Amino acid sequence: MERVTADYLIETPFPLEDVAAMMAGEQSSGTFVRVAGETDELRARSAAEVLAIEELGEVAEPSLASAYITRKGAPGPFRRARVRIAFPVGNIGKNLPTLAATVSGNLYDLGEVTGLKLLNVTIPPAYRARYPRPAQGIAGTRASLGVQGRPVFGTIIKPNVGMTPEAISALVAELCAAGVDFIKDDEICANPDVAPLAQRVPLVMDAIKRAEDASGRRVMMAFNITDETDAMRRHADLVAEHGGTCVMASLNWCGLSAMKTLRAHTPLAIHGHRNGFGAMSRHPALGMAFPAYQALYRLAGVDHMHVHGIGGKFVDTAEEVTEAARACLAPLAEGADDAVMPAFSSGQWAGTLGSALEAAGSADLMFMCGGGILAHPGGPSAGIASLRDAYEALSAGETLAHAATSRPALAAALDFFSAR
Repeated sequence: MERVTADYLIETPFPLEDVAAMMAGEQSSGTFVRVAGETDELRARSAAEVLAIEELGEVAEPSLASAYITRKGAPGPFRRARVRIAFPVGNIGKNLPTLAATVSGNLYDLGEVTGLKLLNVTIPPAYRARYPRPAQGIAGTRASLGVQGRPVFGTIIKPNVGMTPEAISALVAELCAAGVDFIKDDEICANPDVAPLAQRVPLVMDAIKRAEDASGRRVMMAFNITDETDAMRRHADLVAEHGGTCVMASLNWCGLSAMKTLRAHTPLAIHGHRNGFGAMSRHPALGMAFPAYQALYRLAGVDHMHVHGIGGKFVDTAEEVTEAARACLAPLAEGADDAVMPAFSSGQWAGTLGSALEAAGSADLMFMCGGGILAHPGGPSAGIASLRDAYEALSAGETLAHAATSRPALAAALDFFSAR
């Protein structure tokens, strides 16, 4: 039987085996008591199975409150374990929201647990084949940009919001002339009154085309089309009509269904922004870890995924960023050619590039710097030059400090950003 498997961290004062069995039943054929119609044949076909329970120790106090446990008077200690459960694909069908509901759903609300986090979702090859792959992915993104053998260096439109279409177009022209590969809107700038997409897209794409005519280089612009589903389809059509190659969406606020619908509608690269993911991930005993999260959104067909950055302004540890980047670059199922490009961002600059390369274990990444390019004391051109200097030095086994002695843009970046 073809099955999706899910790994969880759980915390409970009750016997681990009982709670794991209850989780499997709740998310497949059962409920808290056996009911009429729940035959042995039905259970054999549709019941989830607990595959493994690995006890991880115990704590004296619960991580989360539970009125159920208070009502039952269940004392501690509160045992923690890693639990693996297999769910029959036949229960789910080709239905991404139902897959998410199956591996998550009511589990977070179960009274027996004082902690539950979805750690990973493993997809069998035949089931993976039922969902779209990236339309562009790493190879298509590189081909569109003409960038091979090094990271894609990108930046973000700043100020975040409030600029007019004309001001944004002028900034894009400046960034193209500076040598940037990739530009994206900020996650909060989608279709604002001051710069609606209907006005912004034509002006920005005109600036990109003029820059291409002058330099021979095509820059990829990720227009933020986050909106209601029908509106996103219209926005994507607008971008394609004007020769654009990429759109961006805030994954958590659009949702799995909207992203899958968008993928079916457009061949443009979809830049997946994970803003809000911290609400799911930051508590160690609640929510969803990135390996599970990226599996679901990759089944929706995105091409790029944000993984934050090491040494940046967000909360992620180096280990978490490394796990996220490598998850994006790994096949989602055995034999699947479906890697997505990890996008490093948040407080990144030339001095953090080495950490990003080490985390990814590859140059197949987007390295996006807002201030790291735009605030460089020598201007955006020097900001881009500092990134290329850093990559050349690191590839040659040089330290950045040594390389800076003969590379002024890198030297200025080290002097300016190291103190911040």
